[in-house]
Amino acid sequence: MWELYDRSIKIMRNCVSHKKMYQSHELAVDALIHARTRFEYAHNTGPVAVYKCEDCGCYHLTSQGKMNETLEKYLAEGKIQLQKEGNRWLDKLKRR
Repeated sequence: MWELYDRSIKIMRNCVSHKKMYQSHELAVDALIHARTRFEYAHNTGPVAVYKCEDCGCYHLTSQGKMNETLEKYLAEGKIQLQKEGNRWLDKLKRR
């Protein structure tokens, strides 16, 4: 799990939570939006927020807590649904 770097600095390669690690809040929010546009989730399921992990110092997605403001805004404006539809068409075109 730990890798020795320059003989003095330890760098964590995997989080003990086994969740994907994002180096910044912005990257995690982008991943959250991407997940919501790419995958189908049942009502009240799937990731809704990001948080900074106390174990690895990186950010993770979570289905717990208050919905991320950007995600909430994109859902209200219909942007998530539009991107989902665009992704469906791209998938159809790729199959040809």
